[in-house]
Amino acid sequence: MPPRVVTNDDLTQYMDTNDAWIRERTGIESRHWVEEGDGNTTSTMGAAAAKIAMERAGVGPKDIDHVIFATLSPDYYFPGCGVQVQEILGLDTVGALDVRNQCSGFVYAVSVADQFIKTGMYKNILVIGSELQSGGLNLSTEGRGTAIIFGDGAGAIILSRSDNPEESAIMSSHLHSQGKHALELAVELPSSMYPLSKILEKLKQGEVPTGIHPHMNGNFVFRNAVIRFGEVIKETLKAHNLSASDLDLFIPHQANLRISQFIQKRMKLSDDQVFNNIQSKGNTTAASIPIALSEAWEQGKLKRGDKVLLAAFGSGFTWGSVIMRW
Repeated sequence: MPPRVVTNDDLTQYMDTNDAWIRERTGIESRHWVEEGDGNTTSTMGAAAAKIAMERAGVGPKDIDHVIFATLSPDYYFPGCGVQVQEILGLDTVGALDVRNQCSGFVYAVSVADQFIKTGMYKNILVIGSELQSGGLNLSTEGRGTAIIFGDGAGAIILSRSDNPEESAIMSSHLHSQGKHALELAVELPSSMYPLSKILEKLKQGEVPTGIHPHMNGNFVFRNAVIRFGEVIKETLKAHNLSASDLDLFIPHQANLRISQFIQKRMKLSDDQVFNNIQSKGNTTAASIPIALSEAWEQGKLKRGDKVLLAAFGSGFTWGSVIMRW
C-alpha cells in the first residue's frame, strides 16, 4: 500500500461530504492514495507486492514462468504493466499477460493461471492485481459518488503446479459477463471511438470532456451486484456439493461493505467466515482480493486445508468466483 492514508475527513477539503455520510453508504473510513512524486505507479506497486509473494512462496526470479497482471489503471495506454514487472523484477523473457476486467480482474487472472498450470504449460505463475486510481478521480462534489470509494494498492500471489493431491489447490473457477450494462460503470475516455483531437480541443477551451472520470450508476450497480454475487456463489458451492456452512473463509471483492454484509446475511455466514478490509483500504478494484487474502493470512485466519471462496463483481458487467483449498 502507498503510505499516504486519506481519511473521510480529509476528503471534505475537496467536496461537500462528511465522515458519517461516507460510512453510512460505503462502510469506508479511510483509503490509501499515492502522493504525487512518491515514485509509486501501478507497475511498481505490483512489483513490490510480487516481491513479497515470491519471498513467502520461496521462489526466485528464475522460477517464474509467466506473469498475469490485472488492472484497470495501467501506467500507459500501452504497453501493459505485465512487461514492466518483468523488467523490474529481472525475470527471464517469460510471457506477460494483462487482464482488463476491472473489479473481477483478479478472479479472472487466477482462473487463467489455473488453466495454464493444469495443462502443464507452466509451473510457477505470478498473478498481480494493482491499481492507482486516485489520479483519475473527480475530486469535486459532482464526482463524490465514486471519488469516496476508490483507493490505491497492490497484491500478488504465486500459483505453482504440484503433483501432491494433499497440497492446497484451486478447486474451480466460474466466470460470467453481461455487456449490455457496460456503461453503467465505466470510464469512457480516452477512447479509440473519440478522437484525441476532440479531447484536446475541449481542454483548450477550458472544458473537461464528459466521460474522462469514472461514472457509476450506484443503485443499479448495487442491485446487480448482490444478485450476481449470490448466483455465482450458489453455482460454486453446487459444483462441489458444499453448503455455505462448509466455507472456512469468504473473501468478497471489497466494493462496498453494505454489499458484503448483504451477501453475508443472505448466506447466513458468521463474522468469522467473512473477511472485509474495505474500512481501511477502500475499493482497490483488481487489487482488493489479493490485498485482503494477504491480510487474512497475516492475521492467522487461514490454515492448511481451509476452503476459501473468492468472488467479485464489477464493470463490464463481469463477475466470477474462485474456490480453493488452502
